[in-house]
Order: sequence, then structure tokens, then C-alpha cells
Amino acid sequence: MPRLIPTALLFSCLALSACGSGPESSSTTPDTKEAQPDQVAAAKLLKAGGDEVGSVQLIKQSNALSVELVVESLEPGERAFHLHTAGVCDGPDFKTAGGHLNPFEKTHGSQSEGGAHLGDLPNLIIEDRSPFETSFQLSGTADELLPLIFDEDGTAVMIHAGPDDYVSDPAGAAGPRIACGVLVKE
Repeated sequence: MPRLIPTALLFSCLALSACGSGPESSSTTPDTKEAQPDQVAAAKLLKAGGDEVGSVQLIKQSNALSVELVVESLEPGERAFHLHTAGVCDGPDFKTAGGHLNPFEKTHGSQSEGGAHLGDLPNLIIEDRSPFETSFQLSGTADELLPLIFDEDGTAVMIHAGPDDYVSDPAGAAGPRIACGVLVKE
């Protein structure tokens, strides 16, 4: 019986040493970290009167860039959602945000032959007043897009009263601007 204890002790020690951090466990750390999403910017979506209706996050993962949106208190309906050229949201009409973000000088709309603007995003279909969440991946790499989004005057995110028709140039016939937020770098 005394011989079994040292053998069991030997196996326990070997098992514990195998759990230590060797070269194999440290080599996976950079890959895991690189694949994690990183919030690079955020915006509060406000109505003209200052009521907050949601938030937007700009997320970088690997070299992809996505927009994540949460809307908490807008009337149900289909609404256009865009990135606009200037990071300014002065009410009541939010015209200070300029037109759609369009650094590549394309025509408007995902269904137009020469489109779409970088700022043309899919319509939101809000069914009720409970939180609505969605995300969209932007076309292009994060390395290419981030300098365009964070140029001298920044970028605003905008929700319109109606849907974007995806073809009418320059703005998609989406109606008045009802909520705006300025993307702020983290």
C-alpha cells in the first residue's frame, strides 16, 4: 500500500504541471484578444426637444466595422437610418448634420446603379415601443473607414420619420430628421 501513495502523488504532480501556462497557452492569447469586439465610438440619439430615444455604438472587430443601434422609445414604423457628414445635431431639424456620409462620391441608395453612400444603412422596422436592437456591418475595412468617419467635423447618426426608398438621390425620400446623435470616439 505505501507504494501506491507515491505513485498517486507522482501522477497528481504531473497533472498539475500540465495545467501550468507554457508556451502553448500564451500563444493563443493574442488571437483571442484580436477577435474580441472593441467599441471605438458611441452616440446618444436625441429628439429635437432633447429626449433620449436610443444609442449607437461603433464596433471594430478584427478589421471590420459595424454600427450597433438600440432604440427605446420611438413610435412604431419603418424609418431610415443613416450616417451624416457632420457631427453636429442642432434642432429642431438637425440640418446641421449635413447630407449622408459619402466620401466616395457615389449616388444614393443600395438599389441605385452608382450607389450607395457610406452613410446609407438599411431601414429600421420598429414594431412596438419596447427596445429595438439591430446592427449593420459597414462596407470597407475599419482602417479605411475610421479616418473618414472621424474627419475634421465628425459624423452624426440619424433616424428619419419615414423609410429610405434606396434609390432617390441624394437622400432617399426619407422625410424629416427625427433623432440625431454625434459619434464620439472612446
